[in-house]
Amino acid sequence: MSVQFTRKRFMAVLAVSTLALASCGPKSADKAAPAASAEAVKSEYKIGWTIYAGWMPWAYAQQSGIVKKWADKYGLKIDLVQINDYVESLNQYSAGKLDGVTATNMDALTVPAAAGKDTTVVMIGDYSNGNDGVVLKNGTTLAELKGRPVNLVELSVSHYLLARALEKAGLKMSDVKTINTSDADIVAAFGAADTKALVTWNPQLSEVKKAPGATEVFNSSMIPGEILDGLMVSTDALKANPNLGKALAGIWYETMALTVAQTPEGKAAREQMAKLSGADLASFEGQLKTTYLYADPKAALAATVSPDLVTANDRVRKFSFSMGLFGQGAKSVDDIGISFPGGKTLGDPKNVKLRFDTTYVQQAADGKL
Repeated sequence: MSVQFTRKRFMAVLAVSTLALASCGPKSADKAAPAASAEAVKSEYKIGWTIYAGWMPWAYAQQSGIVKKWADKYGLKIDLVQINDYVESLNQYSAGKLDGVTATNMDALTVPAAAGKDTTVVMIGDYSNGNDGVVLKNGTTLAELKGRPVNLVELSVSHYLLARALEKAGLKMSDVKTINTSDADIVAAFGAADTKALVTWNPQLSEVKKAPGATEVFNSSMIPGEILDGLMVSTDALKANPNLGKALAGIWYETMALTVAQTPEGKAAREQMAKLSGADLASFEGQLKTTYLYADPKAALAATVSPDLVTANDRVRKFSFSMGLFGQGAKSVDDIGISFPGGKTLGDPKNVKLRFDTTYVQQAADGKL
């Protein structure tokens, strides 16, 4: 089975549970980093990324010299570090070994934010627009999920997608039985006699859909903007050196322009991204078709200030809390604050740990980087 673009999008809160116990609950204030912190003189940064179609532009930017170009402009050294395991990248970021990481909005909330790591979404890069799906065996409607066992990676975005699919069908989570199945085993699992349904993401999803009797009855394009992917960076690091955010935004949008360009240069860039991920161009471009890229900073800006972003993240936080993903110390869905442009906050405004910020996307949109 191909493993290109596989992203283990677990919500690995257990890996940082001891930190989570300390972070949840009331806080006296949401304080800025001290002006004299070690971050104030820092000029070298590490950003972690894992293989996924929407994140391969970062790999290309490092390999092509775009990272160095923008880092040099702002007097920085930025190292884009590939982490082979997605969960490990989140854990390294939460532990302070990385200054930033590529992640979903859900995982940013349930891993670093839940562990007390104040995190800023520098830019929304894309949303899953069909990369995640619910597949039935010998069934054709969502209603037929009722009473079936469902194979999936539990406590992942697949679990969230199933919850949304059941909601659309007027069903509850208690109407199905979930069976925890690793992403490495899920394609093979569909062939087992006792498998009746599953939820997975690409490239496994495309393989499962080819199997006899398989019908996709729900996918992430039906909940646009809810499964978001972006670049998460330490809020303290950005406060201490805003040039880091400027350089990262410059890197991203220059590379995105190449990624979507229907020119020889664009094709060459996509071919290199495919190669860096271990795939061919056709496979990579197939993944991009079900990935809604915010290639234009103006589009990313509009998405970040939209009320839809608040609604989507409200759904995500409620699901995450209901599944125990805020850690053992969390008593309420409101324990962790999420802030949005315009002063809107979900949860505790005195314990904001995840921030959607437009500062650097706005500068990119205005051509002021």
